[in-house]
Amino acid sequence: MQHIAILDFGSQYTHLIARRVRELGVLSKIYQPDILAKNLPADIAGIILSGGPQSVYEPGALAIDQKIIKLGKPILGLCYGHQLLANMLGGAVAPGATREYGRAELEIIQSSPLLSGLESPTTVWMSHGDTVTKLAPGFSVLATTTDCPIAAASDEARAIFGLQFHPEVHHTSSGKKILENFVINICQAEREWKIENLLTDLIEKIRRQAGAKNVFLLVSGGVDSTVCFALLEKALGKKRVVGLHIDTGFMRQDESAWIKKALTAAGYNNLRVEDASLIFFERLRRITDPEQKRTIIGQTFLDIKDKIAAELNLNNDAWLLGQGTIYPDTIESGATRHADRIKTHHNRIDAIQEMISQGRVIEPLADFYKDEVRQLGRLLALPDELINRHPFPGPGLAIRILCVSGEPSAMPALSITDIDNNVHCQLLPLKSVGVQGDNRTYAHPLAIWKSPSLLRACPEYVEGRGLGEVLDWEKLDALSSQITNSHHDINRVLLLLNPPANNFAGHLQTAFLTPERVKLLQRIDVIVSEEIKHAGLYDSVWQFPVVLVPFGQAGQESVILRPIVSQEAMTANFARLPKTVLASIVDKIIATKKISFIFYDITNKPPGTIEWE
Repeated sequence: MQHIAILDFGSQYTHLIARRVRELGVLSKIYQPDILAKNLPADIAGIILSGGPQSVYEPGALAIDQKIIKLGKPILGLCYGHQLLANMLGGAVAPGATREYGRAELEIIQSSPLLSGLESPTTVWMSHGDTVTKLAPGFSVLATTTDCPIAAASDEARAIFGLQFHPEVHHTSSGKKILENFVINICQAEREWKIENLLTDLIEKIRRQAGAKNVFLLVSGGVDSTVCFALLEKALGKKRVVGLHIDTGFMRQDESAWIKKALTAAGYNNLRVEDASLIFFERLRRITDPEQKRTIIGQTFLDIKDKIAAELNLNNDAWLLGQGTIYPDTIESGATRHADRIKTHHNRIDAIQEMISQGRVIEPLADFYKDEVRQLGRLLALPDELINRHPFPGPGLAIRILCVSGEPSAMPALSITDIDNNVHCQLLPLKSVGVQGDNRTYAHPLAIWKSPSLLRACPEYVEGRGLGEVLDWEKLDALSSQITNSHHDINRVLLLLNPPANNFAGHLQTAFLTPERVKLLQRIDVIVSEEIKHAGLYDSVWQFPVVLVPFGQAGQESVILRPIVSQEAMTANFARLPKTVLASIVDKIIATKKISFIFYDITNKPPGTIEWE
């Protein structure tokens, strides 16, 4: 079947490109970037070069076979691919004066079949530090942004196009139209691929991979593992699939009991629940590093699985380990050839990778995204209460509770001078994981609070709540992007929802994972969940992590609210919650008498990841 060839330079979004092409009804296949031109199929309709974490001018940077350019197939370079084309064909690339992460406004300055049908200006999604500074011979500038003079370029005589932004992500408003222009109009690819074939293809693939072996499936009870459970049973039959839910002690309140009841009601009664909380707490007792946390959790899952398998007399030679891994887990763990490791997911630790290389793991959903998994769940007739749940990380609340060792730490010195004078700001003595330009960051957040330029008067004002005005979310969004783009040592911006009357001050205290801290976060998580459900917002918020940090006054802690909106979790916007909902959440959290400060994470992805660790 005719298809679009995608050369993967390690972008966080490579599989998302492939998915977008499939959505157009055209088959797409991913290839390594060092593939020779002669080894590409003759019937490819066009070629897309993905983004990636490298700089094209560095020694040893990834490139493509020069003969690929001479194949005469239309080529579209995205981000790194755009820079690579410029570098290879006689242009120049250098670090940009200003980095761009998140939204930008694209001004189209020259008509082109690639940008046909787009309004100007139009919103695009950027994630880059380098930029094309000089066009290659034969190329023309098609579009610009404020900080990127060559945001789109083309050599239309050779049908070669480059975009500094990412049309494949949901947040580029006309991204689907751009890809349709390239795939359908420029490449003239035929629409032969159908989504209806996906379930049948998956079932056939499971049967081929499993052969005569059975599957011992780790079931967290989230959307992914639940759909995987249903898919494996449909492909192999109930007798060949055994589920194991491990209660780590880091679940949401009453989570494990709910999972057992819900899955049993849905007909999935071959599930064992194991309380392993004491083991997890012991192994993580004094661990503070987030990567070490994730690795220990992943290994402990395997150890518990082996213990239960031995009790059930499950012979390793006759059983495969099943996991509900989806694509974001794989790419963020750096498990594809050229991708940077953003954070190690528990289902991608080294021991799992070794089992995968030995053919002992089956992961039917590893190439798919959350919303595609939900579509599969509907095809499998799973109830809405299971497939519409907010995503919850496998390590659970363990990675939403920041841990610190050592002496109490005061707030770091501030050297930021380019923020609106009306905005109060302070670096916090915390760090979190981020993703910028397909690379991992680990940096400080900046707290900001009340300013007349960001907030406006509102008839809803309620005296004493601390949120006396309605938040101007768009101004806050723009300010957050400005800060993270301009300051390399900041990867998140937090809005302080309950600023004190006097100076803002606090200390970072030594704290580890303890049952008491978990119970506190469970209690606050229930408050947040009930409030957004009561307000009818549960389905409009993709996910709502609440992070507990050992920072505050008088030995108290603080929380960070992180509601986000996304389609597939590869990019995300912070959610714009109504002021009245936020005010109620703040009141109820303060009423616990355990929390000093409540922050609202107003960082998009990129530059922040969805989870903090």
